[in-house]
Amino acid sequence: MLRSQLVLVLASVFAGLTVVLAVLGFAYSPVALVVALPFGVTTYVLWYHASGRLKERIRRETRAGRARTTTERGGFGAGPREDWTGPRGGGSFRDARQRRATRRTSGPSARDAYQTLGVDPGADESAIRRAYREKVKEVHPDTENGSEQRFKRVNEAYERLSE
Repeated sequence: MLRSQLVLVLASVFAGLTVVLAVLGFAYSPVALVVALPFGVTTYVLWYHASGRLKERIRRETRAGRARTTTERGGFGAGPREDWTGPRGGGSFRDARQRRATRRTSGPSARDAYQTLGVDPGADESAIRRAYREKVKEVHPDTENGSEQRFKRVNEAYERLSE
């Protein structure tokens, strides 16, 4: 609150200087009008900041920027270049993101996941989904023979195979 009051006081000082210079410019010399112009711009920016409108506009612009799709490009230098190699010289940003996404540090291996769901290693997505739904019905903790540990294991196996 104190900062916005200080900025508002500065804006009013600059507004006063702008008015004085504008009056002098009209009365004596047009050079004073040219000098008054930067003071007027500064007054407007300070007032815009003190009123909170600048903050709202920045927030709105960043939200709109996040909503933009990654394939959309605009302006100069919008987004990373596709041919840029990273700091270690190993491919583009997109390649690095894909490598990070596919790297798994925990969870079952693919073979264990197929075994947990009871499907063949060459099964397609619909067979995996069907097996997952049947297994979940069997091992859900709310059922009679259900177990939370087995339920978590089935979920991890399905996540592993659905990637």
